Amino acid sequence: MNSEERTHYCGELNRQNLNEEVCLLGWVRRKRDLGSLIFVDLRDRKGIVQLVFSQERNPEEYALAKKLRSEFVIGVKGRVLSRGEKDRNPYLPTGEIEVLVHKIEISSESDTPPFPVEDDAIINEELKLEYRYLDLRRPLQNKRIQERHKLLQLVRNHLSEEGFIEIETPFLTRSTPEGARDFLVPSRLRAGEFYALPQSPQLFKQLCMVAGFDKYFQIVRCFRDEDLRADRQPEFTQIDIEMSFPTEEIIMKMAERLLEKIFKEFSFEATFPVPKISYREAMEKYGTDKPDLRFGIEIKTISEIVKDCSFGVFRSALEKGEVIRAIAAPSQFTVSRKEHSNLEEIVKPFGAKGVIVISRVDGKPSGSPVKHIGEGLADKILNFLEVEERGSALIIAAPYSIACASLSSLRLYIGRKLKLCETSKNSLLWVHRFPAFEWSMEESRWVSCHHPFTMIREEDIPLLEKKPEEVEALAYDIVLNGFEIGGGSIRIHRENLQRKIFKVLGFTEEEAIQKFGFLLKAFKYGTPPHGGIAFGLDRLAMILMGCESIRDVIPFPKTTSGLCLMTSSPSEVDPGQLKELKLKIEKERN
Repeated sequence: MNSEERTHYCGELNRQNLNEEVCLLGWVRRKRDLGSLIFVDLRDRKGIVQLVFSQERNPEEYALAKKLRSEFVIGVKGRVLSRGEKDRNPYLPTGEIEVLVHKIEISSESDTPPFPVEDDAIINEELKLEYRYLDLRRPLQNKRIQERHKLLQLVRNHLSEEGFIEIETPFLTRSTPEGARDFLVPSRLRAGEFYALPQSPQLFKQLCMVAGFDKYFQIVRCFRDEDLRADRQPEFTQIDIEMSFPTEEIIMKMAERLLEKIFKEFSFEATFPVPKISYREAMEKYGTDKPDLRFGIEIKTISEIVKDCSFGVFRSALEKGEVIRAIAAPSQFTVSRKEHSNLEEIVKPFGAKGVIVISRVDGKPSGSPVKHIGEGLADKILNFLEVEERGSALIIAAPYSIACASLSSLRLYIGRKLKLCETSKNSLLWVHRFPAFEWSMEESRWVSCHHPFTMIREEDIPLLEKKPEEVEALAYDIVLNGFEIGGGSIRIHRENLQRKIFKVLGFTEEEAIQKFGFLLKAFKYGTPPHGGIAFGLDRLAMILMGCESIRDVIPFPKTTSGLCLMTSSPSEVDPGQLKELKLKIEKERN
């Protein structure tokens, strides 16, 4: 039996197919031998149906069914019958029917799988990734990949209807390291020279605008050699979109139309149009440029309130030009001694030295810091933060960036612990008006907050040479439930301005020509204003499907250390290949 003979997928059958002759192909999920009858659950990518083998009616098929084990691949032909009232399975879409088999073929047998191919099986993560092809057979995991396909097709159809053209850009390109590390590919034909796998098709999509394709999109694989976590992979997929003659508003509205269509198809509720806040407001209120707004708890600065306080922690921080910032924890969040230790562990990785806690108990300030700062000032702090009865002020004294990161993390911890997100609607937010540059202590130079091709506000161009820290970029991110799901900008389209930006970033004229000469050359030949946005497809799929990790929505993902446990890659290569590429492996010395 083959796919041409298949009449239905297992999950498609129902009472409307009663008495029909059907041909089904799939995997044996489970077998139950009741003597003269054998029942087999057959599974394919659309569901499960019960097969019946009767010793009396079809003895040869019954004998073959005796040999079946879990995960055997079989094909069957039979008649759809109604199950008896007491035998129906209300939890299965096909639970009212069964297929009486009169012909069976065993296509292939199976060893005992290393774990049950069931949704409720508890499976070690590494084992799942080693046998990913079996993990993908599980109905829930299989459905996730099918939902990913649905998302891909929806995006393609929607953008095509809006007049965008899908254009593929090269995977083998030149290395332009500015941000994450490149994956390098040695050239056999030009020994000692390398291609790089693209971190994004940024420059090529800009060149598409130069070429006159005013609406481009691509669902593209990108590669970044960076440290990984639950929502990152070394190779990932993004929905890449670019337009000519746009404004921020035009791109935002286009992106919202796409998201609204996606959310509707996935029954995912969110409010449109999407509100906007500036980067500075996001940092001031939430300590992060990707705030989760499904719950409140805003950060406030109390430096002015405590400026005359003699408390050593406050005085020392303010003398060093640092800030005192705080949040109000609600009454449901009790700060015991153990919980205080948890809070200190949360902020430690960001560089904060500790968390100062002042609570309100019976209308009065409580906690060890009160004896150092006085009840009056403590009460003033609690009132300013609007701390409720049995609530607490969580205070950080540190440089601004450390205080922001620490309090943002504490805010999320409280939100998750009290399950404040679970009772709220999904929250979309645009964050824009980012700074164009930030100072890198490691490199002792200005670096781009987004990338070097981001347009800045026209009124800020005079600030480039003397006050780059005040220059704002025409950049924007869209945030969903605390995850950045997309980001973009208006791009630079004038050669002279692009050269100025390279200069601010510390590029010499020679370096700029060497790395980006082809782009500067293109800008000499009539480049339209352009801009765009890219969505992280894996991260978006993860949120839409309620998964904990993007690995759940990627067919063949890597571990957090970048390994493919299934294929054992990365791996050593044949010495002959290295010789052909004129490469040598230099072993580390102890």
